[in-house]
Amino acid sequence: MDKEPMTIVGYNKITGELEYYKKKERPETVIALEEARQLGDLKENAEYHAAKDKLGLIDIQIAELGSIISKAIIIDPTTLPHDKVSFGSRVEIVNTDTDEEFIYTIVGGVESNANKGLISFNSPLAKQLLGKEEGDEIVAKLPGGTKNFEVLGVSYKEINLDD
Repeated sequence: MDKEPMTIVGYNKITGELEYYKKKERPETVIALEEARQLGDLKENAEYHAAKDKLGLIDIQIAELGSIISKAIIIDPTTLPHDKVSFGSRVEIVNTDTDEEFIYTIVGGVESNANKGLISFNSPLAKQLLGKEEGDEIVAKLPGGTKNFEVLGVSYKEINLDD
């Protein structure tokens, strides 16, 4: 069985979503489905079909979240050294060809959000950054081509998925 590394912040977010779907979204949709069913002819009943479709999507979402949670391995980045890039590290890098600087935090797949600088430890860039330290240069083979980076700094900063 595949394991799904994540921080406690990511785990709490996923379990919160699952709870929301199970306790609020699904029961409300079941009620809407029942109310729509009482409106009569089911073949031409748009409300019924919409509620039925929504319930199907909710059940898929519940199953997916449950699957992720069952595979979860919670890693506490505060217990890891961050002199080298590891899970939870905040990495400052510069593209040595363009002088463009980037800051990324290495997180689990379910927590990743490139727009917020959160990249999965499984992403091509993160895989090549793991184990590197300040001053290291890497030639990163990425989907968009090869890029040259220098690691400007490695640190740990508390991860916030809501920023």
